Amino acid sequence: MTDKPYDPSREGAQMSFRERMSYTDYLQLDPILSAQKPLSSAHDELLFIIQHQTSELWMKLAIHEITSAMQAIRRDDPQPAFKMLSRVARIFEQLNSAWDVLRTMTPSEYTDFRNALGQSSGFQSYQYRAIEFLAGNRNAAMLGPHQHRPDLMTHLEDILSRPSLYDEAILLLGRSGFDIGADGERQDWRDKRGESEQVLEAWRAVYAAPGKHWVLYELAEKLVDFEDYFRRWRFNHVTTVERVIGFKRGTGGTSGTQYLKKMLEVELFPELWRVRTVL
Repeated sequence: MTDKPYDPSREGAQMSFRERMSYTDYLQLDPILSAQKPLSSAHDELLFIIQHQTSELWMKLAIHEITSAMQAIRRDDPQPAFKMLSRVARIFEQLNSAWDVLRTMTPSEYTDFRNALGQSSGFQSYQYRAIEFLAGNRNAAMLGPHQHRPDLMTHLEDILSRPSLYDEAILLLGRSGFDIGADGERQDWRDKRGESEQVLEAWRAVYAAPGKHWVLYELAEKLVDFEDYFRRWRFNHVTTVERVIGFKRGTGGTSGTQYLKKMLEVELFPELWRVRTVL
């Protein structure tokens, strides 16, 4: 035992960063931690800002992982995509936990600063839109909130011009010898695809003999994991909004919880859910 204060430098810890890159430098913490600029004096506005900013950072990582997974599937090397898609599911688990923090804010506390938001809304998140488009929920009408930013429109239009994550999985089915019907002839990727009996039958065959089609079987389950967590995120979003604002209209002009409840009905990978019934 000694009363002498612990000095990590005695064990080799670097203590001087005048000419070295520090933790703060590497992570660019100065601009990140100075990016929270509440527009009111309300105590809970900082919570609201940080929750949404950190969610956008997680979404940036999700886009990186989804895009890389799509590239791996496209080059007929889907196994690296398994870890990437598992990571995306865990990212949405983190995003789900963020709603738990936001739900500590009561309706009266939100009312204290809601007017400061103007017409800004999470509905306008271009990264969320990119995730939906990448996954396969393609609706060109949702480009509307981004028309004032040509750079964002170019990015989102580029996503719409290419196969989605689910499209890539279906095309891999085709390259693996399965009949995928009209999905194998598609040239225009902009619109959301309709359900296909051929694709359903292909997935049924995969699930009926997982040992024979293990790579496709595991890919399918990774996709279902992703959508499972994505659905939970959407549900928690609805619950949080209803808990905080009830059935008021959203700041961005949507019908609020009614709009969010409609989104709960959207399926990203429909045949992968229907195959459970036909097995």
